[in-house]
Amino acid sequence: MRFRHPDGSTVHLAYCTNVHPAETVDGVLAQLRDHCEPVRRRLGRDRLGIGLWLATDAAHALVSDPSALRALRTELDRRGLEVVTLNGFPYEGFGAEEVKYRVYKPDWSDPERLDHTTALARVLAGLLPDDVTQGSISTLPLAWRTAYDEHRAETARTALLTLAERLDALQELTGRDIRVGLEPEPGCTVETTADAIAPLTAIGDDRIGICVDTCHLATSFEDPHTALDALVEARVPVVKSQLSAALHAEHPHLPEVREALAAFDEPRFLHQTRTATAAGLRGTDDLGEALKGDTLPDASPWRAHFHVPLHAAPAAPLTSTLPVLRTALARLVGGPHPLTRHLEVETYTWQALPPELRPRARSQLADGIAAELTLARDLLTDLGLKELP
Repeated sequence: MRFRHPDGSTVHLAYCTNVHPAETVDGVLAQLRDHCEPVRRRLGRDRLGIGLWLATDAAHALVSDPSALRALRTELDRRGLEVVTLNGFPYEGFGAEEVKYRVYKPDWSDPERLDHTTALARVLAGLLPDDVTQGSISTLPLAWRTAYDEHRAETARTALLTLAERLDALQELTGRDIRVGLEPEPGCTVETTADAIAPLTAIGDDRIGICVDTCHLATSFEDPHTALDALVEARVPVVKSQLSAALHAEHPHLPEVREALAAFDEPRFLHQTRTATAAGLRGTDDLGEALKGDTLPDASPWRAHFHVPLHAAPAAPLTSTLPVLRTALARLVGGPHPLTRHLEVETYTWQALPPELRPRARSQLADGIAAELTLARDLLTDLGLKELP
């Protein structure tokens, strides 16, 4: 979906396909047929943006076989779909029964991460629509925080500088400007937008910036205006933003709230949980850990890294951080010029919701994704952007 900003620029809205696990090119093609095109039809649009997640096997297959890449681009066109952004955070296995800490491997101190991201950039250059010259890729925020020492930090920095050089060469070769954004996430070396400023300014290349995920922003209790203003002041480019909402518990000390939260404690994904105290931010690596006794202070609200559907907040006594998303979006694209032109709805946890909230069929999942995109579209038009055909 495309929107015209009042300054005349185009803002793209997509939804991320990491909600539909696939590890191969054939699996990606099946996604387009079984999920993406049905969502587009529900929205009554001739064209729908999708943010592809490509596992490492699929990415390298597309890079090594130009005919496969051309076939994917043809299939996108045939089904009324377009790609301007990729989710490069998960490397592989995102559809496994247990992902948890595995999603942070390989990190940016491992050559495989550089190779994978380079492959994604080359693929994206071949998938961009003919009238679009800039693409974006979100990636791991350097590494999970444990065992990340100065040596690994320097290795990661060198890898990102090498990536910037490769992106420069790719633009010279193809005319396509591909940019990569570190995606701050609780528990990682770069947990917050503030954590991203030092390493990104040290790299000092406009092609390496930040991806602002509004669920992660909210989970870390960051104020959107403060966070985004600091990025602007530091001249850190917002390469893309993922529109997502976290799980919010206003009164976590109450037994009924703990019971409601426990329904979201599931074995597949890591759900980092945070609370803001007078002594600073406190947190646990997972929701189950937070729910055990007095592990996490409960005098103030808790937020958990669980991407809940944008249009359907959890039932009381829980809610979502949709207000944080609204505030962030107003700052991102509501001003005289957009801070980013790539927006991506990223609710990958539909099948990790409590059983009674999960979609029971493909059609229900398509309905839910379409409803999320409708909400995002309405937020954008309320900010003065005009939806384009």
